[in-house]
Order: sequence, then C-alpha cells, then structure tokens
Amino acid sequence: MSLPRVCAALAVLGLLSSCHNVHSDVDRKADLGSYRHVYVERELSDGRHLDQMLARRLVAMGYDASSGPLTLMPEDTQAIIAYQARWTFDFTTYLIELDLAVRDAKTGREIAVSRYFKPALLATDPAKIAAQTLRIFPDRSGR
Repeated sequence: MSLPRVCAALAVLGLLSSCHNVHSDVDRKADLGSYRHVYVERELSDGRHLDQMLARRLVAMGYDASSGPLTLMPEDTQAIIAYQARWTFDFTTYLIELDLAVRDAKTGREIAVSRYFKPALLATDPAKIAAQTLRIFPDRSGR
C-alpha cells in the first residue's frame, strides 16, 4: 500500500471515529445522591422525547424520576433537570450535543451541569449519550 493511500485511510478513520467530550461540573456543596425525586423538564422543541429517555435512565440508576412540562412537576420534586439537545443531519439525523443543567427545586439554584459533545460522522445511540451525561448522579441501584 502506498503512503498516500495509508494517509487517506487514516484521515477517514479519524473522521469516522471522532472523539467525544463529556464535561461535568458539580457544586462542591451539593450531594446529588441525596436528591431522590428528580424531574426532567421537557424541552419544548424536543420531538424525540429525550426527557423520557433521561428519566428512564435515572429510574434505572435508582432514582424516583419523571418528566414532562414544568407545569406537571410533582410536588415532592427535589431536583429539576433542564436540557438542550442539538441534532445534526449527515445522511441521517443524530444527536451531536446534549447539555444538562441540574437545579435545586426549592431554591432554583443551579447545582450541576453536564455537557456531551461529539462532532462525528457516525451516530451514537442517544440512550448512551443520556447515560454518559447523567454520570454526575451516583448510581443508587446497587448494580
């Protein structure tokens, strides 16, 4: 194989396997594991139901979680997760960025943020992205 072909093949592999980045920041005073009742506020423009996916993941992690519009939030909610998703289209539509902001339901103070970003040609399953961004919450499921 010639050197130009090897370089071209490596460049294509680099584009296809582009790195992803998950950045999280949690307030040092906050203990996210102490929040048992979590509500995922549905983003109005979300037609793919990421709020439900995030809530299902939190339930699997041992939390009492639900989702929907803020007006339907349960009274016992302790933490609220707001999210913004950015989708892109390259032959298929896929999630390129997911930003989460966690705030205390009583005070409204932001206590944690998590951001996933992956500019790549290959799509990642949104459920896996949700799991990666929710790693700011300790797993309470015992698994």
